[in-house]
Amino acid sequence: MGAAPDIDPRLSRGATKLRKRKLDKLPWDHSGRHPGAPIFWHLIMLMNQIASRYIFRRRQADKLPDYEGGRILCAMHLNGLVDPMTLTHAQDRRVISMGRHDLMTMPLIGWFARRMGSQPVIRRPEIESGVSDHKYAKEINDRTLLTMTNCIASGHNAIVMPEGKSHQDSRLHRFKTGPMRFALNAASIAEHRELTKPALQPVGLHYRCHFWFRTDVFVEFPNPIPVTAPDDPELWNRLSSGTWVEPPAEQVNLLRDELFEAVSVVTPNAPDWDTHRAWHLIGHLRAQKDGEPLRSLREEVLAARDVRDSLSGREDAEGVMEPSIKAARILHSHDLDARSIIDGQLGYGRLWSKGLLGMIMMAAAAPVTIPSTGFQAFLAWFLGDRTDEGIDARTTYHMLAAMFSPILFWPPLAVLASTSVSPISFLTIPISLSIMVGIHLLNILFLTGYDLWTDFADSGKRAKLASSEQGKSLEKLIEETRSNLNLL
Repeated sequence: MGAAPDIDPRLSRGATKLRKRKLDKLPWDHSGRHPGAPIFWHLIMLMNQIASRYIFRRRQADKLPDYEGGRILCAMHLNGLVDPMTLTHAQDRRVISMGRHDLMTMPLIGWFARRMGSQPVIRRPEIESGVSDHKYAKEINDRTLLTMTNCIASGHNAIVMPEGKSHQDSRLHRFKTGPMRFALNAASIAEHRELTKPALQPVGLHYRCHFWFRTDVFVEFPNPIPVTAPDDPELWNRLSSGTWVEPPAEQVNLLRDELFEAVSVVTPNAPDWDTHRAWHLIGHLRAQKDGEPLRSLREEVLAARDVRDSLSGREDAEGVMEPSIKAARILHSHDLDARSIIDGQLGYGRLWSKGLLGMIMMAAAAPVTIPSTGFQAFLAWFLGDRTDEGIDARTTYHMLAAMFSPILFWPPLAVLASTSVSPISFLTIPISLSIMVGIHLLNILFLTGYDLWTDFADSGKRAKLASSEQGKSLEKLIEETRSNLNLL
Protein backbone atom coordinates (compact mmCIF):
# COMPACT_ATOMS: atom_id res chain seq x y z
CA MET A 1 0.00 0.00 0.00
CA GLY A 2 2.83 2.35 0.82
CA ALA A 3 4.28 1.97 -2.69
CA ALA A 4 0.98 2.62 -4.43
CA PRO A 5 0.84 5.87 -6.41
CA ASP A 6 -1.02 8.66 -4.64
CA ILE A 7 -1.76 11.05 -7.49
CA ASP A 8 -4.45 13.71 -7.29
CA PRO A 9 -6.87 13.71 -10.22
CA ARG A 10 -6.67 16.50 -12.77
CA LEU A 11 -9.83 18.56 -12.36
CA SER A 12 -12.04 18.62 -15.43
CA ARG A 13 -14.30 21.55 -16.27
CA GLY A 14 -17.22 19.66 -14.79
CA ALA A 15 -15.47 19.09 -11.46
CA THR A 16 -14.88 22.83 -11.05
CA LYS A 17 -18.62 23.61 -11.23
CA LEU A 18 -20.17 23.39 -7.77
CA ARG A 19 -23.97 23.56 -7.99
CA LYS A 20 -24.85 24.05 -4.33
CA ARG A 21 -28.56 24.48 -4.94
CA LYS A 22 -28.86 21.06 -6.56
CA LEU A 23 -26.53 19.40 -4.06
CA ASP A 24 -28.61 20.69 -1.16
CA LYS A 25 -31.80 19.26 -2.69
CA LEU A 26 -30.30 15.90 -3.61
CA PRO A 27 -32.21 12.96 -2.00
CA TRP A 28 -30.58 11.39 1.05
CA ASP A 29 -31.79 9.19 3.88
CA HIS A 30 -30.21 8.26 7.21
CA SER A 31 -32.88 5.74 8.22
CA GLY A 32 -31.51 2.88 6.16
CA ARG A 33 -34.01 3.26 3.33
CA HIS A 34 -32.59 3.56 -0.16
CA PRO A 35 -32.74 7.24 -1.23
CA GLY A 36 -33.49 6.45 -4.88
CA ALA A 37 -36.80 5.87 -6.65
CA PRO A 38 -37.73 2.12 -6.64
CA ILE A 39 -39.64 2.14 -9.94
CA PHE A 40 -36.91 4.12 -11.60
CA TRP A 41 -34.37 1.45 -10.66
CA HIS A 42 -35.98 -1.08 -13.00
CA LEU A 43 -35.80 1.40 -15.89
CA ILE A 44 -32.13 2.03 -15.14
CA MET A 45 -31.39 -1.69 -15.14
CA LEU A 46 -33.11 -2.11 -18.51
CA MET A 47 -31.14 0.81 -19.96
CA ASN A 48 -28.00 -0.64 -18.42
CA GLN A 49 -28.64 -4.04 -19.97
CA ILE A 50 -29.17 -2.56 -23.44
CA ALA A 51 -26.06 -0.37 -23.17
CA SER A 52 -23.94 -3.27 -21.97
CA ARG A 53 -25.15 -5.40 -24.87
CA TYR A 54 -24.20 -2.65 -27.32
CA ILE A 55 -20.77 -1.52 -26.11
CA PHE A 56 -19.39 -4.97 -25.22
CA ARG A 57 -18.92 -7.82 -27.67
CA ARG A 58 -18.57 -10.56 -25.06
CA ARG A 59 -19.50 -10.39 -21.38
CA GLN A 60 -18.51 -12.83 -18.64
CA ALA A 61 -19.06 -12.65 -14.90
CA ASP A 62 -18.31 -15.06 -12.09
CA LYS A 63 -21.11 -15.91 -9.70
CA LEU A 64 -21.22 -13.49 -6.79
CA PRO A 65 -20.42 -15.40 -3.56
CA ASP A 66 -23.40 -15.80 -1.25
CA TYR A 67 -23.57 -13.22 1.53
CA GLU A 68 -26.63 -12.10 3.47
CA GLY A 69 -25.47 -8.65 4.58
CA GLY A 70 -24.84 -5.53 2.58
CA ARG A 71 -21.73 -5.42 0.43
CA ILE A 72 -19.41 -2.70 -0.78
CA LEU A 73 -18.13 -3.68 -4.22
CA CYS A 74 -14.64 -2.26 -4.81
CA ALA A 75 -12.69 -2.41 -8.07
CA MET A 76 -9.86 -0.78 -9.97
CA HIS A 77 -11.13 2.32 -11.77
CA LEU A 78 -9.99 2.58 -15.41
CA ASN A 79 -13.10 3.21 -17.43
CA GLY A 80 -15.14 6.15 -16.18
CA LEU A 81 -18.87 5.52 -15.72
CA VAL A 82 -18.59 2.20 -17.57
CA ASP A 83 -17.01 0.66 -14.45
CA PRO A 84 -19.95 1.20 -12.07
CA MET A 85 -22.41 0.35 -14.87
CA THR A 86 -20.68 -2.99 -15.41
CA LEU A 87 -20.60 -3.76 -11.67
CA THR A 88 -24.27 -2.83 -11.29
CA HIS A 89 -25.15 -5.27 -14.05
CA ALA A 90 -23.03 -8.08 -12.54
CA GLN A 91 -24.38 -8.03 -8.96
CA ASP A 92 -27.73 -9.10 -7.50
CA ARG A 93 -29.27 -6.16 -5.58
CA ARG A 94 -30.31 -2.56 -5.78
CA VAL A 95 -27.17 -0.54 -5.23
CA ILE A 96 -26.21 2.82 -3.82
CA SER A 97 -23.12 4.60 -5.03
CA MET A 98 -21.10 7.72 -4.39
CA GLY A 99 -19.19 9.79 -6.90
CA ARG A 100 -17.86 13.15 -7.93
CA HIS A 101 -20.27 15.94 -7.01
CA ASP A 102 -20.85 17.24 -10.54
CA LEU A 103 -22.05 13.83 -11.76
CA MET A 104 -25.09 14.31 -9.51
CA THR A 105 -25.90 17.83 -10.72
CA MET A 106 -25.05 18.01 -14.43
CA PRO A 107 -27.87 17.95 -17.00
CA LEU A 108 -29.38 14.59 -17.93
CA ILE A 109 -26.79 12.38 -16.20
CA GLY A 110 -27.44 14.18 -12.92
CA TRP A 111 -31.20 13.73 -13.29
CA PHE A 112 -30.74 9.98 -13.54
CA ALA A 113 -28.06 9.83 -10.83
CA ARG A 114 -30.33 11.58 -8.35
CA ARG A 115 -33.15 9.13 -9.00
CA MET A 116 -30.75 6.24 -8.57
CA GLY A 117 -29.96 7.61 -5.12
CA SER A 118 -26.29 8.28 -5.91
CA GLN A 119 -24.52 10.43 -3.33
CA PRO A 120 -22.06 13.29 -4.01
CA VAL A 121 -18.48 13.65 -2.83
CA ILE A 122 -16.45 16.85 -2.81
CA ARG A 123 -12.83 15.70 -3.01
CA ARG A 124 -9.75 17.18 -1.40
CA PRO A 125 -8.33 18.57 -4.71
CA GLU A 126 -11.61 20.43 -5.25
CA ILE A 127 -11.33 21.97 -1.79
CA GLU A 128 -7.68 22.89 -2.24
CA SER A 129 -8.37 24.50 -5.62
CA GLY A 130 -11.16 26.64 -4.18
CA VAL A 131 -14.11 24.89 -5.84
CA SER A 132 -15.63 24.44 -2.38
CA ASP A 133 -14.78 25.65 1.10
CA HIS A 134 -13.90 23.08 3.74
CA LYS A 135 -17.05 23.62 5.81
CA TYR A 136 -19.49 23.00 2.95
CA ALA A 137 -17.49 20.03 1.67
CA LYS A 138 -17.57 18.43 5.13
CA GLU A 139 -21.33 19.00 5.37
CA ILE A 140 -21.96 17.26 2.02
CA ASN A 141 -19.44 14.46 2.58
CA ASP A 142 -20.70 13.67 6.10
CA ARG A 143 -24.26 13.53 4.78
CA THR A 144 -23.13 11.16 2.02
CA LEU A 145 -21.16 8.93 4.39
CA LEU A 146 -24.13 8.63 6.78
CA THR A 147 -26.48 7.76 3.93
CA MET A 148 -24.08 5.12 2.60
CA THR A 149 -23.52 3.75 6.12
CA ASN A 150 -27.18 3.26 6.98
CA CYS A 151 -28.10 1.94 3.55
CA ILE A 152 -25.38 -0.73 3.64
CA ALA A 153 -26.21 -1.66 7.22
CA SER A 154 -29.78 -2.36 6.03
CA GLY A 155 -28.55 -4.88 3.47
CA HIS A 156 -28.18 -2.86 0.26
CA ASN A 157 -25.09 -3.20 -1.89
CA ALA A 158 -22.83 -0.27 -2.70
CA ILE A 159 -20.47 0.36 -5.59
CA VAL A 160 -17.40 2.40 -4.70
CA MET A 161 -14.15 2.97 -6.54
CA PRO A 162 -11.72 3.23 -3.60
CA GLU A 163 -8.98 4.93 -5.68
CA GLY A 164 -11.26 7.96 -5.82
CA LYS A 165 -10.65 8.64 -9.52
CA SER A 166 -10.44 7.00 -12.90
CA HIS A 167 -6.89 6.58 -14.20
CA GLN A 168 -4.92 4.80 -16.92
CA ASP A 169 -2.19 2.99 -14.98
CA SER A 170 -1.69 -0.79 -14.96
CA ARG A 171 -1.63 -0.95 -11.17
CA LEU A 172 -3.79 0.30 -8.35
CA HIS A 173 -3.43 3.79 -6.98
CA ARG A 174 -3.55 4.43 -3.25
CA PHE A 175 -6.98 3.76 -1.74
CA LYS A 176 -9.00 6.48 -0.11
CA THR A 177 -10.39 5.62 3.30
CA GLY A 178 -14.05 6.43 2.64
CA PRO A 179 -15.28 2.87 1.93
CA MET A 180 -13.53 1.48 5.00
CA ARG A 181 -14.88 4.24 7.24
CA PHE A 182 -18.52 3.79 6.33
CA ALA A 183 -18.10 -0.01 6.23
CA LEU A 184 -16.96 -0.03 9.87
CA ASN A 185 -19.73 2.33 10.93
CA ALA A 186 -22.27 0.24 8.98
CA ALA A 187 -21.05 -2.84 10.88
CA SER A 188 -21.66 -1.00 14.17
CA ILE A 189 -25.22 -0.05 13.15
CA ALA A 190 -25.97 -3.56 11.84
CA GLU A 191 -24.71 -5.12 15.07
CA HIS A 192 -26.99 -2.96 17.22
CA ARG A 193 -29.96 -3.62 14.91
CA GLU A 194 -29.17 -7.38 15.03
CA LEU A 195 -28.60 -7.48 11.29
CA THR A 196 -25.84 -9.25 9.35
CA LYS A 197 -22.78 -7.06 9.31
CA PRO A 198 -21.60 -5.88 5.88
CA ALA A 199 -18.63 -7.07 3.87
CA LEU A 200 -16.14 -5.52 1.48
CA GLN A 201 -16.38 -7.28 -1.87
CA PRO A 202 -13.16 -7.16 -3.94
CA VAL A 203 -13.86 -7.18 -7.67
CA GLY A 204 -11.63 -7.95 -10.62
CA LEU A 205 -12.89 -5.79 -13.48
CA HIS A 206 -11.12 -6.89 -16.66
CA TYR A 207 -11.41 -5.39 -20.15
CA ARG A 208 -9.61 -6.69 -23.21
CA CYS A 209 -8.85 -3.05 -24.01
CA HIS A 210 -10.99 -0.71 -21.93
CA PHE A 211 -11.18 2.18 -24.41
CA TRP A 212 -12.12 0.05 -27.44
CA PHE A 213 -15.70 -0.02 -28.67
CA ARG A 214 -17.11 -3.58 -28.62
CA THR A 215 -14.37 -4.86 -26.35
CA ASP A 216 -14.74 -7.90 -24.07
CA VAL A 217 -15.31 -7.69 -20.32
CA PHE A 218 -14.92 -10.18 -17.49
CA VAL A 219 -16.03 -9.53 -13.90
CA GLU A 220 -14.34 -11.59 -11.20
CA PHE A 221 -15.57 -11.99 -7.63
CA PRO A 222 -13.15 -13.38 -5.02
CA ASN A 223 -14.36 -14.08 -1.48
CA PRO A 224 -15.82 -11.10 0.43
CA ILE A 225 -14.08 -9.58 3.45
CA PRO A 226 -16.46 -9.50 6.47
CA VAL A 227 -16.26 -6.28 8.47
CA THR A 228 -16.01 -6.39 12.27
CA ALA A 229 -17.76 -3.61 14.17
CA PRO A 230 -15.54 -1.33 16.29
CA ASP A 231 -15.71 -2.02 20.02
CA ASP A 232 -17.04 1.43 20.82
CA PRO A 233 -20.63 1.83 22.13
CA GLU A 234 -20.39 5.63 21.93
CA LEU A 235 -19.87 5.27 18.17
CA TRP A 236 -23.29 3.70 17.73
CA ASN A 237 -24.99 6.26 19.95
CA ARG A 238 -23.70 9.22 17.96
CA LEU A 239 -24.32 7.60 14.57
CA SER A 240 -27.92 6.82 15.51
CA SER A 241 -28.46 10.49 16.37
CA GLY A 242 -27.54 11.48 12.79
CA THR A 243 -23.98 12.63 13.48
CA TRP A 244 -21.08 11.34 11.47
CA VAL A 245 -18.33 9.94 13.66
CA GLU A 246 -14.98 8.69 12.49
CA PRO A 247 -14.30 5.03 13.36
CA PRO A 248 -10.94 4.10 14.90
CA ALA A 249 -8.15 5.06 12.51
CA GLU A 250 -6.18 1.89 13.23
CA GLN A 251 -9.08 -0.32 12.10
CA VAL A 252 -9.65 1.86 9.05
CA ASN A 253 -6.04 1.50 7.92
CA LEU A 254 -5.90 -2.25 8.57
CA LEU A 255 -9.09 -2.79 6.59
CA ARG A 256 -7.81 -0.56 3.79
CA ASP A 257 -4.59 -2.59 3.53
CA GLU A 258 -6.53 -5.86 3.52
CA LEU A 259 -8.85 -4.65 0.77
CA PHE A 260 -5.96 -3.23 -1.26
CA GLU A 261 -4.17 -6.59 -1.17
CA ALA A 262 -7.33 -8.49 -2.15
CA VAL A 263 -8.11 -6.18 -5.10
CA SER A 264 -4.46 -6.14 -6.23
CA VAL A 265 -4.58 -9.90 -6.78
CA VAL A 266 -7.45 -9.56 -9.29
CA THR A 267 -6.06 -6.56 -11.21
CA PRO A 268 -3.27 -6.37 -13.81
CA ASN A 269 -0.86 -5.27 -11.05
CA ALA A 270 1.85 -4.81 -13.66
CA PRO A 271 4.66 -2.23 -13.83
CA ASP A 272 3.29 -1.12 -17.22
CA TRP A 273 0.78 -2.19 -19.88
CA ASP A 274 3.50 -3.65 -22.12
CA THR A 275 4.36 -6.11 -19.37
CA HIS A 276 0.70 -6.94 -18.82
CA ARG A 277 0.17 -7.65 -22.53
CA ALA A 278 3.33 -9.79 -22.53
CA TRP A 279 1.90 -11.93 -19.71
CA HIS A 280 -1.19 -12.49 -21.87
CA LEU A 281 1.01 -13.44 -24.81
CA ILE A 282 2.99 -15.95 -22.77
CA GLY A 283 -0.28 -17.34 -21.40
CA HIS A 284 -1.53 -17.92 -24.94
CA LEU A 285 1.71 -19.56 -26.05
CA ARG A 286 1.78 -21.87 -23.01
CA ALA A 287 -1.83 -22.90 -23.56
CA GLN A 288 -1.26 -23.60 -27.25
CA LYS A 289 1.82 -25.65 -26.43
CA ASP A 290 -0.29 -27.74 -24.03
CA GLY A 291 -2.96 -28.23 -26.70
CA GLU A 292 -5.55 -26.17 -24.79
CA PRO A 293 -5.81 -22.76 -26.53
CA LEU A 294 -7.47 -19.95 -24.57
CA ARG A 295 -11.04 -19.36 -25.74
CA SER A 296 -12.27 -16.48 -23.58
CA LEU A 297 -11.10 -13.37 -21.80
CA ARG A 298 -11.63 -15.14 -18.48
CA GLU A 299 -9.21 -17.87 -19.48
CA GLU A 300 -6.73 -15.25 -20.70
CA VAL A 301 -6.89 -13.29 -17.45
CA LEU A 302 -6.27 -16.37 -15.31
CA ALA A 303 -3.46 -17.58 -17.58
CA ALA A 304 -1.75 -14.17 -17.53
CA ARG A 305 -2.06 -14.07 -13.72
CA ASP A 306 -0.40 -17.46 -13.47
CA VAL A 307 2.48 -16.15 -15.58
CA ARG A 308 2.73 -13.03 -13.40
CA ASP A 309 2.81 -15.06 -10.20
CA SER A 310 5.31 -17.58 -11.64
CA LEU A 311 7.77 -14.82 -12.50
CA SER A 312 7.30 -12.80 -9.31
CA GLY A 313 10.57 -12.34 -7.46
CA ARG A 314 12.66 -14.35 -9.92
CA GLU A 315 16.09 -13.04 -10.86
CA ASP A 316 15.79 -14.31 -14.42
CA ALA A 317 12.36 -12.74 -14.98
CA GLU A 318 13.73 -9.91 -17.12
CA GLY A 319 15.42 -12.31 -19.51
CA VAL A 320 12.24 -14.34 -19.90
CA MET A 321 10.08 -11.25 -20.37
CA GLU A 322 12.23 -9.16 -22.71
CA PRO A 323 11.32 -10.85 -26.04
CA SER A 324 7.65 -11.24 -25.09
CA ILE A 325 7.38 -7.54 -24.17
CA LYS A 326 8.84 -6.54 -27.53
CA ALA A 327 6.48 -8.93 -29.34
CA ALA A 328 3.42 -7.72 -27.44
CA ARG A 329 4.42 -4.12 -28.16
CA ILE A 330 4.57 -4.81 -31.92
CA LEU A 331 1.14 -6.47 -31.85
CA HIS A 332 -0.43 -3.62 -29.88
CA SER A 333 1.05 -0.99 -32.21
CA HIS A 334 -1.04 -2.60 -34.97
CA ASP A 335 -4.20 -2.79 -32.78
CA LEU A 336 -3.71 -6.55 -32.41
CA ASP A 337 -3.18 -8.79 -29.40
CA ALA A 338 -1.97 -12.26 -28.45
CA ARG A 339 -4.95 -13.96 -30.12
CA SER A 340 -3.24 -13.20 -33.45
CA ILE A 341 -0.53 -15.78 -32.69
CA ILE A 342 -1.59 -19.32 -33.63
CA ASP A 343 0.79 -22.23 -33.04
CA GLY A 344 3.69 -19.85 -32.70
CA GLN A 345 3.00 -17.98 -35.94
CA LEU A 346 1.10 -14.89 -36.99
CA GLY A 347 -2.22 -16.02 -38.40
CA TYR A 348 -2.73 -13.93 -41.51
CA GLY A 349 -5.40 -15.54 -43.66
CA ARG A 350 -7.86 -12.86 -44.82
CA LEU A 351 -11.41 -13.49 -43.62
CA TRP A 352 -13.19 -12.39 -46.80
CA SER A 353 -16.41 -14.24 -46.04
CA LYS A 354 -16.72 -12.53 -42.66
CA GLY A 355 -16.12 -9.15 -44.25
CA LEU A 356 -18.78 -9.71 -46.92
CA LEU A 357 -21.35 -11.08 -44.48
CA GLY A 358 -20.66 -8.21 -42.09
CA MET A 359 -21.24 -5.64 -44.82
CA ILE A 360 -24.53 -7.30 -45.83
CA MET A 361 -25.79 -7.36 -42.22
CA MET A 362 -24.84 -3.73 -41.58
CA ALA A 363 -26.41 -2.60 -44.87
CA ALA A 364 -29.64 -4.45 -44.04
CA ALA A 365 -29.95 -2.86 -40.60
CA ALA A 366 -28.58 0.60 -41.43
CA PRO A 367 -31.91 2.24 -42.52
CA VAL A 368 -33.19 1.69 -38.97
CA THR A 369 -29.99 1.72 -36.92
CA ILE A 370 -28.60 5.00 -38.25
CA PRO A 371 -31.62 7.26 -37.47
CA SER A 372 -32.51 5.47 -34.21
CA THR A 373 -29.07 5.07 -32.65
CA GLY A 374 -26.32 5.80 -35.19
CA PHE A 375 -26.39 9.60 -34.97
CA GLN A 376 -26.09 9.43 -31.19
CA ALA A 377 -23.23 6.94 -31.48
CA PHE A 378 -21.40 9.25 -33.90
CA LEU A 379 -21.92 12.17 -31.52
CA ALA A 380 -20.61 10.03 -28.65
CA TRP A 381 -17.50 9.19 -30.66
CA PHE A 382 -17.00 12.87 -31.56
CA LEU A 383 -17.40 14.12 -27.98
CA GLY A 384 -15.44 11.26 -26.44
CA ASP A 385 -12.37 12.08 -28.50
CA ARG A 386 -12.55 15.78 -27.55
CA THR A 387 -13.41 15.76 -23.85
CA ASP A 388 -11.00 16.85 -21.12
CA GLU A 389 -12.11 13.91 -18.95
CA GLY A 390 -9.40 11.59 -20.31
CA ILE A 391 -9.33 8.53 -22.56
CA ASP A 392 -11.67 6.61 -20.26
CA ALA A 393 -14.45 9.02 -21.25
CA ARG A 394 -14.56 7.52 -24.76
CA THR A 395 -16.47 4.42 -23.69
CA THR A 396 -18.46 6.47 -21.17
CA TYR A 397 -19.87 8.51 -24.03
CA HIS A 398 -20.60 5.33 -26.00
CA MET A 399 -22.39 3.95 -22.96
CA LEU A 400 -24.49 7.10 -22.50
CA ALA A 401 -25.52 7.08 -26.16
CA ALA A 402 -26.59 3.44 -25.83
CA MET A 403 -28.45 4.07 -22.56
CA PHE A 404 -30.41 7.15 -23.56
CA SER A 405 -31.30 6.33 -27.16
CA PRO A 406 -34.06 3.84 -26.13
CA ILE A 407 -35.86 6.40 -23.96
CA LEU A 408 -35.18 9.66 -25.82
CA PHE A 409 -35.11 8.72 -29.50
CA TRP A 410 -36.80 5.38 -30.01
CA PRO A 411 -40.27 6.30 -28.65
CA PRO A 412 -40.94 9.26 -30.98
CA LEU A 413 -39.58 7.32 -33.96
CA ALA A 414 -41.75 4.33 -33.05
CA VAL A 415 -44.89 6.46 -32.62
CA LEU A 416 -44.18 8.23 -35.91
CA ALA A 417 -43.77 4.89 -37.68
CA SER A 418 -46.93 3.54 -36.04
CA THR A 419 -49.11 6.51 -36.97
CA SER A 420 -47.83 6.48 -40.55
CA VAL A 421 -49.41 3.05 -40.91
CA SER A 422 -52.64 3.63 -38.95
CA PRO A 423 -54.25 6.56 -37.08
CA ILE A 424 -53.68 7.03 -33.36
CA SER A 425 -55.76 4.52 -31.41
CA PHE A 426 -55.53 2.16 -28.45
CA LEU A 427 -53.22 0.02 -30.63
CA THR A 428 -50.65 2.80 -31.02
CA ILE A 429 -48.83 1.97 -27.77
CA PRO A 430 -48.45 -1.82 -28.32
CA ILE A 431 -47.48 -1.25 -31.97
CA SER A 432 -44.91 1.36 -30.94
CA LEU A 433 -43.47 -0.97 -28.32
CA SER A 434 -43.20 -3.71 -30.95
CA ILE A 435 -41.39 -1.29 -33.25
CA MET A 436 -38.95 -0.42 -30.45
CA VAL A 437 -38.22 -4.13 -29.96
CA GLY A 438 -37.62 -4.32 -33.71
CA ILE A 439 -35.20 -1.37 -33.49
CA HIS A 440 -33.26 -3.18 -30.79
CA LEU A 441 -33.07 -6.41 -32.79
CA LEU A 442 -31.92 -4.59 -35.91
CA ASN A 443 -29.27 -2.78 -33.84
CA ILE A 444 -28.03 -6.18 -32.65
CA LEU A 445 -27.92 -7.31 -36.29
CA PHE A 446 -25.91 -4.21 -37.21
CA LEU A 447 -23.46 -4.74 -34.35
CA THR A 448 -23.03 -8.41 -35.22
CA GLY A 449 -22.19 -7.33 -38.77
CA TYR A 450 -19.79 -4.74 -37.34
CA ASP A 451 -18.05 -7.48 -35.33
CA LEU A 452 -17.65 -9.62 -38.44
CA TRP A 453 -16.26 -6.65 -40.36
CA THR A 454 -13.85 -5.97 -37.47
CA ASP A 455 -12.65 -9.59 -37.66
CA PHE A 456 -12.04 -9.10 -41.37
CA ALA A 457 -10.22 -5.81 -40.79
CA ASP A 458 -8.04 -7.49 -38.15
CA SER A 459 -7.13 -10.25 -40.59
CA GLY A 460 -5.97 -7.52 -42.99
CA LYS A 461 -3.82 -5.98 -40.25
CA ARG A 462 -2.26 -9.37 -39.55
CA ALA A 463 -1.57 -9.97 -43.24
CA LYS A 464 0.03 -6.56 -43.62
CA LEU A 465 2.17 -7.09 -40.52
CA ALA A 466 3.20 -10.60 -41.60
CA SER A 467 4.55 -9.29 -44.93
CA SER A 468 6.62 -6.52 -43.30
CA GLU A 469 10.08 -6.47 -41.77
CA GLN A 470 8.46 -5.85 -38.40
CA GLY A 471 6.43 -9.03 -38.90
CA LYS A 472 9.62 -11.02 -39.44
CA SER A 473 11.03 -9.53 -36.24
CA LEU A 474 7.84 -10.47 -34.46
CA GLU A 475 8.13 -14.12 -35.51
CA LYS A 476 11.70 -14.26 -34.18
CA LEU A 477 10.58 -12.76 -30.87
CA ILE A 478 7.72 -15.25 -30.64
CA GLU A 479 10.11 -18.13 -31.26
CA GLU A 480 12.46 -16.81 -28.58
CA THR A 481 9.56 -16.49 -26.16
CA ARG A 482 8.45 -20.06 -26.89
CA SER A 483 11.95 -21.33 -26.23
CA ASN A 484 11.75 -19.77 -22.74
CA LEU A 485 8.46 -21.41 -21.79
CA ASN A 486 10.27 -24.28 -20.08
CA LEU A 487 11.67 -21.75 -17.60
CA LEU A 488 8.19 -20.96 -16.23
